[in-house]
Amino acid sequence: MSSPEFDVNKLFPGKFFISTALDVLESKKKMTGHLRRRYIQRAAMAGIIIGIFYLVNYSIVGAFDSMGEDPEQLHAIGKLLGALAFGWALVFIYYSKSELLTSTMMIVSIGTYYRRVTPLLVLRILGFCYLGNIIGGLFVALLLRGTTLIHGPVLDAMNHAVDVKTGYLSEGFSGWLDLFIRAILCNFMINIAMLLVYNGYLHDDMAKCLTMIASVFVFAFLDFEHSVANTVLFMIVGLQDGIPIGPALGNLGIVLVGNFVGGGVLIGFYYAWVNDERDTHLPRLHRRRR
Repeated sequence: MSSPEFDVNKLFPGKFFISTALDVLESKKKMTGHLRRRYIQRAAMAGIIIGIFYLVNYSIVGAFDSMGEDPEQLHAIGKLLGALAFGWALVFIYYSKSELLTSTMMIVSIGTYYRRVTPLLVLRILGFCYLGNIIGGLFVALLLRGTTLIHGPVLDAMNHAVDVKTGYLSEGFSGWLDLFIRAILCNFMINIAMLLVYNGYLHDDMAKCLTMIASVFVFAFLDFEHSVANTVLFMIVGLQDGIPIGPALGNLGIVLVGNFVGGGVLIGFYYAWVNDERDTHLPRLHRRRR
């Protein structure tokens, strides 16, 4: 009696996700090669979006901080609502086809696993993407420098965030490790959302939006560390009040590596490996019983 045929696709439910990610990679390769300026412009738009939604986040936090007689409780409410508002940033980036460094880390990691990109090409894609994100964030920071939008409680909230983010560097190894783990968890959340968006199971736009909002809410509310968001925040506050340059650069260095581990290794490499049919003994599934 023979065993029933086994649907191999059930073992690899992420195959569609991998193929989608590789298609996205091909567009990034072409754009950073022949349409480099356009690619940087698309990445700059992501930086602009993050800057504006970060302003919304801290405006909400600052507004609640300046209200009432119980600042701790009101701060928690403001932080909750601010994180929810900031969650829309990823939705805007996704549907505007903008280029964000942290999700690109996942894409190039999948491409590296399948040998679709060389290390030099990975650096080119990530480098131009981060450059564009910085340009967009700097543009927003320069615009805000000429307004009163981040005066008072809003600027106080942003300054407090900068103090916390740069303060990890003064705590020695334990602070560095804390920062590194927060960066890992941040990009894990970002890219687990992108996996759900790319894997073909979510067909409704509202479901995709809620997925992205939820992932960003988790990282913003729990104070995980996002390299692009930190870069934009440092530029905004730096042009207003100035920031400690050394600790800020130290923060970004650790967070960039942590983000790559969280999104590139834990999501990109991991899902590329578990959905790789080449690294299995699938013929054994089809042997006949005697």
